Amino acid sequence: MENAVQTVSAKRRTLTRITLVALFAALTAAGTFIAIPLPFSPVPVVLQNLFALLAGLILGPFLGAASVGLFLVAGAVGAPVFSGASGGFTRFLSPTGGFLFGYLLAAFVAGLIAGSPRIDKKTPVWRIILAVLAGLLIVYVPGVIRLKYALDAGWLKALTAGFFPFIIGDAVKGVAAVLIAPRLRHLAGEYLDSKESGIDAAGQKDSVPADEQ
Repeated sequence: MENAVQTVSAKRRTLTRITLVALFAALTAAGTFIAIPLPFSPVPVVLQNLFALLAGLILGPFLGAASVGLFLVAGAVGAPVFSGASGGFTRFLSPTGGFLFGYLLAAFVAGLIAGSPRIDKKTPVWRIILAVLAGLLIVYVPGVIRLKYALDAGWLKALTAGFFPFIIGDAVKGVAAVLIAPRLRHLAGEYLDSKESGIDAAGQKDSVPADEQ
């Protein structure tokens, strides 16, 4: 009986994780439809970095990175999920391709700093703020580097085209992430924290329907 309960709980956790990974991949893809082109830069204003950041904050480093990875794979095979509703592997080689890799880093780093969600442990606000700052900034590391060499420009020109214009917008996104992440982490913890499924440390069991016993 005990093994049956653990098996059912493990299957539920796996299904929940797959669902959440797919959900955040879809949200990141949906961000492509909110893109504001800038006349002085090849980099548009998008919401995809916010969704990638939230994926890491809410799902943790590995599931968050998995969701962004799924988004990138979908775009690489041609799904129109990148900015401008475009897709294809060549987008990774474009001047803005570095930002795509930056989304993956953002999810992983933000999740690593914030930690995986735990139902029995509240994440300090300072840690969420640090995770948000690191996640937003690290997008620009591969993004600006790729932009610099693709445009054959100096660092100042690359930063002017790919970083400075987005500081205010990212500040707004960061505040939004700090405000909504704690509550969403708590909700995610209820489904992802293994201590809340199957047999916990106190020996309590999840109830299962009679037909599953």
